[in-house]
Amino acid sequence: MTALDAAALRELTDSGTGPRLVDVRTPGEFEAVHIPGSYNVPLDLLREHRRELSTHLDEPVVLICRSGQRAAQAEQALASTGLPGLRVLEGGINAWQAAGIPVRTGRARWDLERQVRLVAGGIVLVSILVSVVFPPAKWVAGFIGAGLTFAALSGTCAMGMMLARLPYNRGPRTDLKTVVGALGGAPRW
Repeated sequence: MTALDAAALRELTDSGTGPRLVDVRTPGEFEAVHIPGSYNVPLDLLREHRRELSTHLDEPVVLICRSGQRAAQAEQALASTGLPGLRVLEGGINAWQAAGIPVRTGRARWDLERQVRLVAGGIVLVSILVSVVFPPAKWVAGFIGAGLTFAALSGTCAMGMMLARLPYNRGPRTDLKTVVGALGGAPRW
């Protein structure tokens, strides 16, 4: 992974000759907060249509997500198309905001990680309480624990992917035609 820190990316974008900024978070996450001038191409859409998208990315690209993990996955997917000049914003939008660099904000939403903690914690709590009356319910807590362990080790989270599909997290519809249309135009600096 070729990383770029927030300060270096800001210098590039301020120069007016900066790279194309592609944010791979869900449309809901993007709507809540994003770097001005960035384009939202959700990771699942990017993976599915990486060849077509790569033909519209003819300049250097910096991939952005919340913390850098999804952007690294997007980098791997786009690298398989032979697209050169890919970089990942180190620390993601979190690092950008921590550096005090301006962002564009919209409707506030809970990020997916916080939603996963709420749902997983709620399921574990309920299953433990139910296990007092129905002992096999304790295995539900074990299943959730195993899933969270796998998520940490693999860098993927099935619960997060499912929660991302909920209407609350979708935000405005993002489809291939809209994304390609936006990428075909001049960068929005």
